[in-house]
Amino acid sequence: IKITIKNSANQKVEQVISHIAAPAVMAAPVAQVAAPVAPAPKAEAPKVADSKVADSNEANYITIKSPMIGTFYRSSSPDKPNFINVGDEVKPGKAICIIEAMKLFNEIESEHAGRIVKVLVENASPVEYDQPLFLIDPS
Repeated sequence: IKITIKNSANQKVEQVISHIAAPAVMAAPVAQVAAPVAPAPKAEAPKVADSKVADSNEANYITIKSPMIGTFYRSSSPDKPNFINVGDEVKPGKAICIIEAMKLFNEIESEHAGRIVKVLVENASPVEYDQPLFLIDPS
């Protein structure tokens, strides 16, 4: 490496630096032994009849999913009412929530008509792309 420094008096100072890299010494990886983990207690299996009823009910619903990654908000500001609540009727084009991504507040509109059955995300929580947000009963 050659470094040249000039000052205001136009005096030139040059310095040559030579550098030889020493070979790197690699340490052998140390094997770690994991402590034995006790098996978790088994949870009671859900009743088959109940889960079939819940699945058949949810199969009739339309799921509104997040179109982007961001923070989910149910209202435009903390002192304003929610865009929609459980039991409200929605039509295509109606604003249902806001997702904030990189300081941009994106209003999410419903693409379906129906009645809101369930809100699947807590207010002010992060959401992923394609994460279910609402369940709508189209009937």
